[in-house]
Amino acid sequence: MLAFRFVATLGERREEPVERIATPGQLRTWLAVNGIGGADMPVSEALLRDARALREAIHRAGTAVASGAVPDVADEDLLNRWTARHRARLVLTGGQAQWHLPDTDPARAALAIVALDAVETLGGHRDGVIKRCEQRTCGGLFVDTSRGQRRRWCSMATCGNKVKKANLKAARDGAEAGSQG
Repeated sequence: MLAFRFVATLGERREEPVERIATPGQLRTWLAVNGIGGADMPVSEALLRDARALREAIHRAGTAVASGAVPDVADEDLLNRWTARHRARLVLTGGQAQWHLPDTDPARAALAIVALDAVETLGGHRDGVIKRCEQRTCGGLFVDTSRGQRRRWCSMATCGNKVKKANLKAARDGAEAGSQG
């Protein structure tokens, strides 16, 4: 989900947050890597601030939905204002769907695509499908599409691996302490 990848641009939310879009250039790169912008797209400090506000509204709304609650009206309003700015077109080019951004303010239009994805994701899934990562420091969001809907981490490669390593270390440390006693 594009919106939840955007939320992940602030990592380690529950401990010492890691900002991954600290500069306008990093936001431009993130948009380009995710197929909704180009390397030469202008991104200002003001747009970076707006992007972070959008990201946090998505996170708060997603956290509410993951816990079975309704998002705060202010977050819904912010997301809806962003989707109203949606002026990009999805076009077929060489057999691939690609976003075509307007010439005026393409970065804002790209962020409107993120907001549109957030609205579709948050409003289009059944209860219990949107979850918050259980890894101690993460707090990221994901859509659990597993058969039994028992997925616990945003990514097995990162958060799931951290939890499994910590559990192995705790078991090993416990075994060593038990053999010394």
